Amino acid sequence: MHRKLPVYLLLDESGSMAGEPIEAMKNGLQLLVSTLRQDPHALETAYLSVIGFGADAHVHVPLTELAAFQPPQITASGTTALGAALRLVALQIDKEVAKTTADTKGDWKPLVFLMTDGDPTDDWRSGLAELRKRKVGTVVACGAGPNVKEATLKEISEIVVKLDTADSATIGAFFKWVSASIAVGSQKVESGGKEVTGLDDLPPPPKEINLVV
Repeated sequence: MHRKLPVYLLLDESGSMAGEPIEAMKNGLQLLVSTLRQDPHALETAYLSVIGFGADAHVHVPLTELAAFQPPQITASGTTALGAALRLVALQIDKEVAKTTADTKGDWKPLVFLMTDGDPTDDWRSGLAELRKRKVGTVVACGAGPNVKEATLKEISEIVVKLDTADSATIGAFFKWVSASIAVGSQKVESGGKEVTGLDDLPPPPKEINLVV
C-alpha cells in the first residue's frame, strides 16, 4: 500500500465569485487535473479533494486518486463561510488521511490550498483552531481581488499570495502554480521521502502572483 499525498483545495464559491471568477476557477481546476495526470509521480501519490464554501461549507469531492478525480460543478452564491470550510477540512483529514502507527507509516502530511475573494462572514478563528490540531504539511492561502484582508489570511497561513484581480488570467496562473506545487510535492515524497513543509519546498510563483510577506 503506497502512501498518499493528500491535497485539499478549499474554494470560495460565495456570490461575489459569480461570473468570470467562478468560471476561471472551474477552468483552473480542469487544467490542474489534466496537467498532473501527465506527471508519473503525481499519478502515483497525489489524491485530491475539493471543499467549497459559500453560505456553508461542503465536500464536493472527497479525497480521490488523481486518475479517478472528476472536477465538480461549482456555482457561486451566498456568503463566505471560511470558518466552516477550515473546520470541515480538519474533519476530512481525520477521516481520509492514514496516521502513522507503530507498525505502518501513514500518509504524507496534507497540502491545503485555499482561495477566496473576500473576508470571512463566520467565526473563522474557531475553524482555524480545529485545523491547527491536525498535522498539515503546508497551507497556502490565496486572496483574489481587492476585497481580501491580507491580515486574515496571514493568521491562517505563513504562505499568503495575492492576485490583484479575480479574472481568468490571474486565477488561471494560480491554478497552474498549484499544479506545479503538487507535482514538486509528489516528486519529493516519491524520490526522497521528503515532506513539503514551507515556501522553500514549492516552485517560485509566476509574476501574476504576489507573495505577501
